[in-house]
Amino acid sequence: MIVAVTGGTGFIGKKLVERLLARGDVVRLVTRRVPPFERTPLLDVRECDLLTAEVDDLAAMLQGVDVLYHCAGQLTDTRSMKALHVDATRKLIEAASGQVGRWVQLSSVGVYGPLKKGVVTEASAPNPRGEYETTKSDADLLLIGAANAGRISYSILRPSNVYGAGMSNRSLYGLIRMVRRGWFFFIGAPGASANYIHVDNVVDALLMCGTLPQAAGQTYNLSDHRTIEQFVTVIAKSVGNEVPRLRVPERAIRPLARLLGNLPGVPLTKARVDALTGRGVYSTSKIEYELGYTHRVTMEEGLAGLVRFWQENVMK
Repeated sequence: MIVAVTGGTGFIGKKLVERLLARGDVVRLVTRRVPPFERTPLLDVRECDLLTAEVDDLAAMLQGVDVLYHCAGQLTDTRSMKALHVDATRKLIEAASGQVGRWVQLSSVGVYGPLKKGVVTEASAPNPRGEYETTKSDADLLLIGAANAGRISYSILRPSNVYGAGMSNRSLYGLIRMVRRGWFFFIGAPGASANYIHVDNVVDALLMCGTLPQAAGQTYNLSDHRTIEQFVTVIAKSVGNEVPRLRVPERAIRPLARLLGNLPGVPLTKARVDALTGRGVYSTSKIEYELGYTHRVTMEEGLAGLVRFWQENVMK
């Protein structure tokens, strides 16, 4: 099978490329960076900047491709999110139409908007708020529109917070550090939900979306969750500390977060308070039922592995 991957040098994309090569696929890596892979006959590197590439050049790169995994994304620079997520996706769709067997889009549960409580399913209406979430939602709509016009076959995967060794997002490292130093405290009533998914599980789901016929034309959410108490307990035991006991009322913390949250180095932000008090979850029933998906890496295994990586490579 010939497989093309955008974003193949990123955190998720790199893991995906490694799995594709391991199973014997020819991987056409569309990248503007020097790829962190050993050159093999199965790895076909195509140097390309999606922001500036012409449609004809992209079409030439996609000739003969069975599956395109579109994993390219921008997490930090809001100024370039629309150009990459929307404009580049539009060009890729034009280039891929009629010649790529299956397009697998890596999206995000962020397209559903802020989640305070309840259960989000694939039937939930998108309600994005930030630039990242809005542009990812727009990209999904572009792909669905092209599919409805008969131009392409697709699957969309929407994971929650993706974590694992080597991740670029430092928020979990900060949480591990606070638990280790004894600085962490719970906010509000017990039972808030931590929504995360291990990178290896995301790769499993991407491969299913690219190979299983029943995944065509479908969107799948992907997440795992534990209560904040369970989540922090795993971290505390992994670093050899006692489980935190201090709990502060949410009504007392919210004003402080609003007052101090924008100051450099202050970890108490509105976003973090939201994350530590939210009670919503993302259902994985659809992908489990339709594709037979199960979590290969449990939350407990994944967090313990992340703590080990932090201790060996990040801790100062």
